[in-house]
Formats: sequence, C-alpha cells, structure tokens
Amino acid sequence: MTVGFDHPSRGTLFSAVTTHLDMSGAIQAAAVVLLAALTAAAAQVSMPLPFTPVPFTLQPMVVLLGGAVLGRRLGMASQVLYLVAGIAGLPVFAASPVLPQGALRLLGPTGGYLMSYPFAAFVAGYLAERGFDRRYLTSVLAMGAGLAIVFACGVTWLALVAAPAAGFGVALRTGLYPFVPADIFKVFLAAAVMPGLWKLLR
Repeated sequence: MTVGFDHPSRGTLFSAVTTHLDMSGAIQAAAVVLLAALTAAAAQVSMPLPFTPVPFTLQPMVVLLGGAVLGRRLGMASQVLYLVAGIAGLPVFAASPVLPQGALRLLGPTGGYLMSYPFAAFVAGYLAERGFDRRYLTSVLAMGAGLAIVFACGVTWLALVAAPAAGFGVALRTGLYPFVPADIFKVFLAAAVMPGLWKLLR
C-alpha cells in the first residue's frame, strides 16, 4: 500500500508530513526539542582556528536546515530553546578555552553568531513556507539569506561589543573571510537536501 502526502505550493516539509498525524501539538514540541538538541550536537563538532576566536562548527547548516524543515515559528522556537539551555549552564555551546559554558558565552566573541540563530532559522523557515525549498536555486537563496543574518550579526557583535577597539576591519578578517568558502559550500549542500526530501514525499 502506498501512502501519499499532499504538498501544496505553500507550507513546510514538516507541516506536509504531520498533517496526517495525530497529536500535532506534541509532535511539534518534540520537533523543537530535537532541533535544539541537534544544534547542541553540531556545536560539539568544532574546530578552533589559531587566528580567530570564532571556531568552525556545523551549527549554521543545522540551524538553516531546521528552520526550512520546521518553518519560521518552530524553527525560531528551537533556537530560542537552544540559547535558553546554554544560558542555564547546560554544555550546549562549542568548547572554548576562554569562556565557560553559561550566559557569559553570549557576551564573548561568538555571542553575535549564537544570538543570530533564532532570526536565521526564522528567515529560512519563512522562505521555505513560501515554497523556496522546493527547487534548488530558490533553496540556495533561502539558505543564503539565513547565513547572511548569521554573519551580519556575528561580525557586528565582534566589531562593536566583543572587540570594539579593533573595528570592522579586524572583525571581517577574523569573523567572516575565513569562513565564507566552507559556509557557502555548506549552503549549497543544505540547499540540495530540501528539494530531494520533497521529491521523496511525492
């Protein structure tokens, strides 16, 4: 027997699947917790770089993919939950030789990146709800828009709060340029996932 899913031109992959399931509220809550946990797990896959206080992690890809799958509301909620868990002291942030886990991490050099995650997930989810994730090129645009928010917030935080004496020049050299090639590759990779998942539903 074949089970089919309706997938109108608007809506997320998550909503297309859960439309046919009971207990949608409980499922939504579980999805939010799961994405927050995946974001925390991605933070543990980190690579410190000697020329910048910002480590290389897999978090942006998880944030953007999660926002696209769950949509703007649930995607944003998952990242807010992730930050709340970090502020409470749970070991969900990337390892750092300078700052301990907890609320102080948001005041450090990576604070801008971390606090951008709810907004990046919101934007990726908003565009996915409008069908941007159904085709590869528009999926790239959705993921790229979310990544631009991550970089904009992260670099601005570095320049104005974490190291104001250094200015935007140093912030760009330490918080943007080293990560652009790898993160663009991750955007291209993440953007390919969504159209493939929609094809599976058909």
